[in-house]
Amino acid sequence: MLQLTIDKLIQGGQGMGRQKPDKPPNNDPIEGGELPSEVSGGSAGADGGKTIFAWNALPGEEVEVELVHNKKTWADGVAVNILKSSPHRISPREEHFLSCSPWQILSWEQENTWKQEIARETYAQIGGLPQDQTYEIVANQDPTYGYRNKMEYSFAVDEKEQIRLAFFGRGQHKRFAHDGCILAEDGINQTALAILNWIRTQPSITLRNLKSLIIRSNGEGQTIAALFLKDVMEFADYPVIHDNWLGFQLYHSFYKSPASVPTKLLYSVGQDFLITHLNQTPLKFGLLSFFQVNIPLFQQALTTMASFVDDDKELLDFYSGVGAIGLPLQHQARKVTLVDNNAEAIQYARDNIQLNQADNCEAMLSPAENVTELITTDKTLILDPPRAGLHDDVTQRIIDQKPGRILYMSCNVATHARDIGLLKEHYDIKFLKLFNFFPRTPHVESLCVLERK
Repeated sequence: MLQLTIDKLIQGGQGMGRQKPDKPPNNDPIEGGELPSEVSGGSAGADGGKTIFAWNALPGEEVEVELVHNKKTWADGVAVNILKSSPHRISPREEHFLSCSPWQILSWEQENTWKQEIARETYAQIGGLPQDQTYEIVANQDPTYGYRNKMEYSFAVDEKEQIRLAFFGRGQHKRFAHDGCILAEDGINQTALAILNWIRTQPSITLRNLKSLIIRSNGEGQTIAALFLKDVMEFADYPVIHDNWLGFQLYHSFYKSPASVPTKLLYSVGQDFLITHLNQTPLKFGLLSFFQVNIPLFQQALTTMASFVDDDKELLDFYSGVGAIGLPLQHQARKVTLVDNNAEAIQYARDNIQLNQADNCEAMLSPAENVTELITTDKTLILDPPRAGLHDDVTQRIIDQKPGRILYMSCNVATHARDIGLLKEHYDIKFLKLFNFFPRTPHVESLCVLERK
């Protein structure tokens, strides 16, 4: 057990402090290694103290940390004893909060303040933006819970040998059993418990057979779900969908594959898609393709993006998913081209083009880096990449062609900062705000509008 004072919160969400060099060395085995990839602002201090990253720890607190990883210059773990508590600490609403939303312990005001501070530091350190720049954060007061429209569960067995829903511990293989998550929309929890009750009625299903459960909702009370098994199995009866639970699929997933990769469809009832409405635009999406998790706040971001789209311009939407950005903007555009490397997403994008009778839109299945020739000077470029940010070839093509305006949305401030830093020599930043799509977690979405100099 290690005792320390927490200095600040960092990119990634942990509290950071330093082990003083005059303290006796920890007896845990020392391993070499670099800092965790998402961590910024930490290394061996000027005084030689090891940097410690801790979950369940807030700035100004004195804590005792149980280490999970112990490297040469840094270590991380979980604060198990709070010796001096922050005035901004609040009681978490769930026992498993560290698995799903580790900032349940932080007041709402301070959550937004720290997201702004972490963004300021990250944009300055990685992107070369001004150190004193402040970034407005758009955040709904309600709901700060019950906003997620997708959840993925594992399973565990409790002390009564009963199968329950579960999440993996943060950075651990240990699973924590629970009866639903308050981050999820109500319909998701109701569907999850219905499927769990069915599992418990099947004597042939053991924990060893179960892999994962994915449930999606559309923000309008409707859900679809898929259960993934490690084995090919048949049953005398299956879950009965009803009311707003519109579809259920049962998949075999090879045990060595990632948790929710289908190998074979074993059973299906009802539909495997949902339809939601974004700013009066109906959009169809499936279980496995990407879709924003916080629909109300995403609609606010869409309204902001629409204000930067010039009528009769051609839009190129890279990393488009099912068209959640490009299609709501298509009425302002001469033409919209949607590009994504996920086959399911592009099929839904094509369905959505038909659903909206959007004759000025087309969808293309391809990695963005393979069709960089689509990026031209006269287009407005929309970017919403995964956490890894832009591919180098995409960035270079932007620099070479210099499209007039870029609307760049990101779920990772660090890679957003990196890419903006590479582009800012050629572009002015006209708009940069944070959107708190992920309340009670360390994550934040950001939107930047770049204008060619």
